[in-house]
Amino acid sequence: MASDPQMIASQRVVEDLASRLRRRQVVGSRQSALETLLVLRQVVSRARFSNVEQLVELIRSVGRRLVDAQPKEHSVGNTVRKVLHHIREEYRTATEGTAPTPAVTFSIAKFVSQGQPRRHMAAPRSDATSVPLKENDPDDPDSFARTLKPVLMEAIQDVFDELETVYDNISKNAKDHIHSDEIILTLGKSRTVESFLKAAAHHRNYTVIVAETAPSYGGREMAKSLSSAGISTFLVPDSSIYALMSRVNKVILGAHAILANGGMFAISGSLLTATAARAYSTPVVVCAGQFKLTPLWNLYHEYGALDFGDPSAVLGFEEGDLVDKVDVVNPHYDYVQPELLATFITNYGDHPPSSIYRLLKETYDDEDNEL
Repeated sequence: MASDPQMIASQRVVEDLASRLRRRQVVGSRQSALETLLVLRQVVSRARFSNVEQLVELIRSVGRRLVDAQPKEHSVGNTVRKVLHHIREEYRTATEGTAPTPAVTFSIAKFVSQGQPRRHMAAPRSDATSVPLKENDPDDPDSFARTLKPVLMEAIQDVFDELETVYDNISKNAKDHIHSDEIILTLGKSRTVESFLKAAAHHRNYTVIVAETAPSYGGREMAKSLSSAGISTFLVPDSSIYALMSRVNKVILGAHAILANGGMFAISGSLLTATAARAYSTPVVVCAGQFKLTPLWNLYHEYGALDFGDPSAVLGFEEGDLVDKVDVVNPHYDYVQPELLATFITNYGDHPPSSIYRLLKETYDDEDNEL
């Protein structure tokens, strides 16, 4: 019922997050994903449904509302898709019982085509689903939701735990990717890259060159943080990237979103950096959590995401004569093509751009590509 207090409370929570996303009070992929997950957890806990289709449609409607509020924060839609995937998995497990684990057969052909099999460490579920599920029960319409909700909340908690530990899981193999006396180039401020470089510093001595990334100048904060951790760090202007690239052993970048074709949206300057790296055959490594995988393509522009910031940061209005004669843009993100990237380091291992499509198949359901 529209007057149900629980439903009204859920709508209020959803609208509050949609408003904050629209006003850019919630920014960043991980923060947006965490806020979305908290809202979905409240929606599921308060929802009344008598079959799984009603629950799925409810979650999809919430996802559409949040994505429409801020379509450029791709992690919002990704989190909704991940929760929908878990809901369907838990429903199938509850209705079909514990499915027998299929025998894993190893072969050279399968290894070459699919890579190393991922180890799924499923947490043991509670016995809440030992009670038979009854959909559309006329005698007790809430019995289905009452039986299924405990395992759904556990599944959502698993996604939450994954987001909470994403930096540690990406950084744990940092020493295998960075070697002693290497010169690493990075761009701007990325929490994932920062954690990755600091973890490697416990085992290796190396040098980091940080481009300051005008006009946001996030590189200055990044350089200060790395230097305070005892890492040899140099801060350089963006115009020096190409000149220094011949001395660089590896480029490590963060990502805002990883697209279905293996390309990515990343902070402005990433395309310039990746293009310079290709000219010198320098590998470009991307550190990003798997929650940034999105089953979408770059439909906006060949080089960017059409997400712009304040142009006065590039050219101030005090330059009156010049401002009247030019169009000034300040894009937040570049689109970096997959052929410019060597590998993605995620919290589930390392993957080349060509295998992103397989990860998407494992992570989301095809019917959720469009919410």
